[in-house]
Amino acid sequence: MKLEVKTLRYLTSDDFRVLTAVEMGSKNHEIVPVHLIIQTANIRHGNVQRCIAELARRNLVAKECTSKYDGYRLTYGGYDYLALRALSKRGTVVSVGNQIGVGKESDIHVVADADGHERVLKIHRLGRTSFRTVKNNRDYLQGRHTASWMYLSRLSATKEVAFMRVLKEHGFPVPIPYDHNRHCVVMEFVDAFPLRQITEVAQPGKLYAELMDLIVRLAQSGLIHGDFNEFNILIKESGVPTLIDFPQMVSTSHANAEFYFNRDVECIRTYFRRRYRYESALYPKFTRDATREFSLDVKVSASGFNRKQLKELDEYYAERGEIAEGEGSEDEDEESSDDQEEEDGTESETGSEEQTTSDDEEGKTKPPTATPTTMSVPLVDELVTIDKAVGALTISD
Repeated sequence: MKLEVKTLRYLTSDDFRVLTAVEMGSKNHEIVPVHLIIQTANIRHGNVQRCIAELARRNLVAKECTSKYDGYRLTYGGYDYLALRALSKRGTVVSVGNQIGVGKESDIHVVADADGHERVLKIHRLGRTSFRTVKNNRDYLQGRHTASWMYLSRLSATKEVAFMRVLKEHGFPVPIPYDHNRHCVVMEFVDAFPLRQITEVAQPGKLYAELMDLIVRLAQSGLIHGDFNEFNILIKESGVPTLIDFPQMVSTSHANAEFYFNRDVECIRTYFRRRYRYESALYPKFTRDATREFSLDVKVSASGFNRKQLKELDEYYAERGEIAEGEGSEDEDEESSDDQEEEDGTESETGSEEQTTSDDEEGKTKPPTATPTTMSVPLVDELVTIDKAVGALTISD
């Protein structure tokens, strides 16, 4: 879903009052009746009708008809605008730049705050599905309506911020979380490459050890990342890793904690063996190394993200995992293709040479490299600036 921020310039304060009224009505109604929107917005009847028509024209709300009444539901575009307006009023996001990433459940944009500092805006979009898996997901998706996906997206953003704050306070290499509203998170812009884009490293053994140590440190603090892979690890030019993406993080007291821990470990082992030809006999085990020394999971609960919310998200990820089982993602398909090409190239150049890198040979590899264009993320020539007074947008020179 594309973030069309330029449309915000045309919205008035009354438009946002009506949009907020639809959001509030969505808590108890899948389709919000018009009379409830009028009552909640608390503006003149004629203005409400005009605002609804304008919002519907811009796909911020969608008209739905039932056997009992006609009403409207909030779209993800409308939800985006409500979050952006709230962030702009606080000065956290005053301009929106390029989209620098898109995943199965989030969109990533470069933004700037009131002081001109570059930040990253992560928009959680749980429930997004590809055309390839629509048939398999149909029964699952029919069990939820748009409002519930927005609710889960908001929970996902809230959970991520809660974990990031606790981890940052205790010295873990994660981005600084600055602000969040609804399903949007504003965090530090980390000048680094995703591990997935780094074809060679100078010391794979050293990086491997650092990542395994990070998994163990998290477990000793009572936490398991749950999605510890090459897509969620950023490597700075200095070689220091930064961990991102925390919605799937769980406590070591979780019923499936050992499974998630071992999966994180195996993801790194498999990736290093396949991409860097490095394999070590040393790797952490849950029963031996995940001895709890701290209880950061308890601190997260104390921060306001409670067990009920954790359970709701856990159920979503469990259901999603069952649907995806046996299906290869597009990213995985592309990765397998890339790795096969690399293997073919390596065999043609090295012949019968050993593919697995030893600790003594690791200094012979090249430093981290990546295609420069993939990391070229200026704020764009034309900045879209949010007017904090009415939540509209204007184009700055």
